[in-house]
Amino acid sequence: MTTISHEPQAVAPQTRHWSEQLKVREMWASLAIVAMWMAVAITAIWGSNIMTHSAGGDSTNFPSALLVAFFAFFATWVVARYGFRERKD
Repeated sequence: MTTISHEPQAVAPQTRHWSEQLKVREMWASLAIVAMWMAVAITAIWGSNIMTHSAGGDSTNFPSALLVAFFAFFATWVVARYGFRERKD
């Protein structure tokens, strides 16, 4: 009768202590992105409008959240690029 040999048992990975998990770069990048977009949401709900008046009497107003979202978009791009890139260590 033949027997099938199994692969050697792998050592179980050590779990990280909670204080070590605070150092994880991906967590802080995610938290920063969430905070940026929460600022956009809060500005959209409670923010005022940006009003411009020209010398000819024309006026324009638009929500200030548009400007905040514009900068949050680029900031998200930068934070995600740094925070989620592949590590070499």
